[in-house]
Amino acid sequence: MVTKEASWAYRDAFGEEFARTYFRRFGPGVVSSVGVGTYLGDPTDAADDRYERAVREAIESGVSVVDTAVNYRAQRSERAVGRAIEAADVDREALLVATKGGFVPFDGDRPDDAAAYVREEWFDPGYASPEEMVRGNCLAPRFLDRSLDRSLENLGLETVDCYYVHNPETQLEERDRGAVYDLLEDAFVRLEERREAGDLRYYGVATWECFRVPEGHPNYLSLPEVVRRARAASDRAGTTATGFRAVQLPFNVHMADAFTREAHPGPDGPQSALAFADGAGLSVFASAPLKQGELAREGAIPGEVAAKLSGETPAQRAINFARSAPGMTAALVGTGSPDHVPENVGAGRYEPLGADAFDSTFE
Repeated sequence: MVTKEASWAYRDAFGEEFARTYFRRFGPGVVSSVGVGTYLGDPTDAADDRYERAVREAIESGVSVVDTAVNYRAQRSERAVGRAIEAADVDREALLVATKGGFVPFDGDRPDDAAAYVREEWFDPGYASPEEMVRGNCLAPRFLDRSLDRSLENLGLETVDCYYVHNPETQLEERDRGAVYDLLEDAFVRLEERREAGDLRYYGVATWECFRVPEGHPNYLSLPEVVRRARAASDRAGTTATGFRAVQLPFNVHMADAFTREAHPGPDGPQSALAFADGAGLSVFASAPLKQGELAREGAIPGEVAAKLSGETPAQRAINFARSAPGMTAALVGTGSPDHVPENVGAGRYEPLGADAFDSTFE
């Protein structure tokens, strides 16, 4: 797992190549503020090869954050990440490797009969039940147990550095908010136990919209309440302090609600998700900084905003917008081809916006 000593040594090896704030604190160590995402792409051998080469090149070029999930590309993304880490000339303990559990993962490809696969692989062995599953999402502790075991096997690692509960707001389609908080607390208890066993270092939630929408929205979850449930889970598990340390959410120039919408109770009134996370000591990781490639096109970033951002290309400017948000640890850039690695990594050679300049983009 990532260690203070190895992460700082990695920073020292690459630090001169990047702008001053490129490396940022995570736990006792530091990580790069540009990370690799592995969501997009077909479940094919050719895509596997591209991902493996891209991840390896990225982590050998100054990117120390790799994000994946057991269900991405039918478990193939995790396996490609594992091979890349093994092959790279980089100390594994310098890397923050994050993965997620919560959705049923297919194995290698989508089966012809998906319902039969879920029944045989997940329901019949008792890892989940139909009543616990909502659109392929399940938060039951035994389901997450099995998912984490598969992730460790796929990645070839003894420990993952951050394990996310994946899109818990999916459960709100069939349950009230209180019931979903209860499910999360039970899930966190199990993750606290797996943390004590050494299978994960930290955990968190990876979300799509629950922290970005107004309080009255059907998919809203309160970040302060989720943190409170994590602390309660730590008490129930008997751990000395909660391992809940990270939040992942979309953030880009067209999806900046985590900064602009004050939807979470704070000590002095409503706060944005980013403001609350910063005050609570949580690391925040931005998914979709390029909005799945849309912001890599010339003209996709509003001209008055683009003019304030540093970078040679639209993609670099979009990455640097996400990196500029107060409290943001890293922007996770989907990197399914080694051809994109130099451009993405190159964004880190430019300073992000300062706080006042970032605020001014919303005026």
